[in-house]
Amino acid sequence: MKQQTMTLQGAFRKISHDRMYYIMFAPVFIFAILFCYLPMIGVLLAFFDFTPFKFKFVGFTNFIDLFFGIRSVNFWRSVYNTIFLSLSNLVLGTLISVSIALLLNEIESRKFKSFIQSILYLPHFLSWVVVASIFTIILSPQGGLINNFLSSMGYERIYFLAEETWWTPIYLFIGRWKETGWGTIIYLAALSGINPELYEAAEIDGAGKWKQALYITLPSLVPTIIIVFVLNLGKVLNIFESVFVLMNSNVLKVSDVISVFAYRTGIQQANYGMGTAIGLFRSFIGMILVLMTNKINEKIRGSSIF
Repeated sequence: MKQQTMTLQGAFRKISHDRMYYIMFAPVFIFAILFCYLPMIGVLLAFFDFTPFKFKFVGFTNFIDLFFGIRSVNFWRSVYNTIFLSLSNLVLGTLISVSIALLLNEIESRKFKSFIQSILYLPHFLSWVVVASIFTIILSPQGGLINNFLSSMGYERIYFLAEETWWTPIYLFIGRWKETGWGTIIYLAALSGINPELYEAAEIDGAGKWKQALYITLPSLVPTIIIVFVLNLGKVLNIFESVFVLMNSNVLKVSDVISVFAYRTGIQQANYGMGTAIGLFRSFIGMILVLMTNKINEKIRGSSIF
């Protein structure tokens, strides 16, 4: 008992000594409780038939309907689209970011390099609403830059964002245009950490730029590439805004993702119970992916990310 009292007194003394840090942390802590943890009570709605006109406990009926019932076709389609678009973005983002980082690393002029980096980074700071507006204007069938060019060449105008064949590649292109520059920062930082003596030794041995990149640069980047890829793998289901601002009813088959499906069901159709069930499923799968990511990261780095 005496030991416990002494321990508590020591803890209170430490808190008193570091009170300014706790005061600074308090707003963040309160924000997290109010907007991140308290709303989690709402997951209980997944087990109710909850609409503006009724509130009835139905157990797992919403999930059964979601997985095997009338909504299952649209639901599993949204799961497939989510995984396909996210993984495509992840793989393309990794390949393109690494490639651009390697090219930027070869630029000797510091001013020119800084200029190119600034141009590449700028789209990241635009909101998805602004980006969607820009590309909607450029790809517009009436007066859009691309369609005006096609028309001048004798081709028919195409409503790119309203055709399933075109929507997916355009979405992936826009995503890479917006985020690739920002993604290169990590790889440029990793490149700056490579020992210059390795390149000097390679030059003495007669290795050119290509062999230096192949046998020194890329192997040195592999650990960073794997870690970034694995950490991003845990967020593959978290896409909403980028899809929502570019999609329309004509391309629902290829653009409907889990978050948008939950929004349409829960908010637009006012079926709050089913919408919560969809969101709970997405969160559960996301948790599994994060835990898997942590295990893979632990195998690679030898330490947990938690």
